[in-house]
Formats: sequence, C-alpha cells, structure tokens
Amino acid sequence: MTSARGGLTNAAMTLHFIAYIDEAGDEGLGKLKTADSGGQSKWLMLGGILVREEFDRRLPAWRDEIMAMFPAKQRTDLHFRFMNHSQKVAAVEYLANKRFGVCCICSNKTTLTSKQSWLDRFKEKGYLYNYMTRFLLERMTSALRSVADSSGEDVTLKVVFSRRSNTDYRSMADYLSLMRDGKEVASPVRSIDWGIFDPKNIKVENHSRWAGLQLADIVTSAVAAGFEPNLYGHYEPRYALTLAKRFIARNKSIIDSGLTLLPSLVNCPLDTAQRKFVADLEVNWQAPGP
Repeated sequence: MTSARGGLTNAAMTLHFIAYIDEAGDEGLGKLKTADSGGQSKWLMLGGILVREEFDRRLPAWRDEIMAMFPAKQRTDLHFRFMNHSQKVAAVEYLANKRFGVCCICSNKTTLTSKQSWLDRFKEKGYLYNYMTRFLLERMTSALRSVADSSGEDVTLKVVFSRRSNTDYRSMADYLSLMRDGKEVASPVRSIDWGIFDPKNIKVENHSRWAGLQLADIVTSAVAAGFEPNLYGHYEPRYALTLAKRFIARNKSIIDSGLTLLPSLVNCPLDTAQRKFVADLEVNWQAPGP
C-alpha cells in the first residue's frame, strides 16, 4: 500500500484530498550558481503537502501554533526563508507527526544545459514548471489510487497552487487536459490518474492567505536545503530528515514517489553529501516509529 504513514488512510463514502503546492529555487537557466559566484539556483523543487479534507480544516491552527512559537515575529504569515535556523527546526519538528503526506520533485537544472535542444526547450516560459507539475501529480494520484484500492472508496483530489506572477495557469490546465485526452505525441511511462484528478480542480491562491500553502512552503524548502548549498557551500539535511516519515511511498520506498529526482537517482550528478541525504531520508522513513 502506498501511503504517508498515518496521513492517507481511513475509509469514507468518498475520500476528498487537497494538495497544496509551492516551489523552492527558480526556473532560470542562464547563469547558475557556482562555488565562486552567485547566480540562479542549481535546483528547482516543486512539492507540497497532501492532506485529507477532514485534516485540511486543521491547517490554520497548525500554522498559528507554529507562529506562536516565534513571539518576536515580524510577519503575519509563515515563510521558510525568513526563519532563522532554530525556527526552521522548531517548525519541522512540530509538523513531523501531523496527518499529511509530502511529495517533492527535484530538478537538477545543471543537467538541462548539457544539450542545446534541452536548453532551448526548458527555457520556454513555464515549460519546466509544467513538466514538473506532471511528475508531481503522477505521484500524488498514484498514492491516492492505492488509498482507493485499499479502502474500496472513491477518491478525489483538488490542487491549490501558490500564485506565481510568471505562471500561466490556464495554459497549465490546457496542458493537463491534453494529456488526459491522450493527445500527446509520445505516450508517458507513467500517467496521472484521471479517475482521481480533473484539471478543472485546480485553484491558485496567495501564499499569505492560505495556511496550506505556507506549510507547503516549509516542506518544499526543507527538501531544497538538503540539495541546494547555502552561501557558504553547506547543505542542511536536518529539516527534511525530521519530516521523513511524512513522505508518500511506493513499494515501501520514497524514491520516485515522495522524493523524485530529475534526472533519476541513478543518473543525477549528486555529490557525496547529497547522496547521503537521499539515503538517510529513505532510512528515516523506514525506521520504526510514528
């Protein structure tokens, strides 16, 4: 059974789920960061949380309880990049046992510049974001299909994206509809489960107004910290490792399910620390405990 432990089970007449989606990093493919100079991020992460409707109602309270731990806060919403290290640790520790699933697609952008044809294609506005959205929805709906099969109930998914000024969400819906209608030039290896998700069930909302989007920002940024080096060239795997048991899984593994690398783990140019991060995430997910 595919599930986020404790987060995607229990039967009802129809099980309704909501996915809150955010990104970390940028789509730029011009000048990528190096050890000696700044630039655009080497990675783009698209991910978020998958929550059952009955727990969705609790998200504002979860958000508020995290914010209450920061009495000197200067903002009225949660944003991972504005937290200090201690606050980030406190936030992920609070969320570690909550009822939701985590799914994150991680694109190593350095590999997109190795061929001119790839570079030209992925430089097109919205192409990389839509491409990763497809991977994300394939994995989320696969997890929910397992829930439907095990419970014997129907399952539906609504998707809420954090609003981005440079994203054409109508084009995204058209792209998803084209896939649903089987009009792609090449058949995909995996597919979004259209019995669970309909492209019309997409909403776009402002980060500052939706608790679910703020929590999606935390988990997606937590994963990014394990892959994208900071200003000093260091990674911070602790945030995502704390959330390991929340990742959705397939065949008892989070790889290519709750955590998907583009290109695949076998072909992705990871350094020793990044590979250890992935391995430790898998070990922490499999370890006994809640």
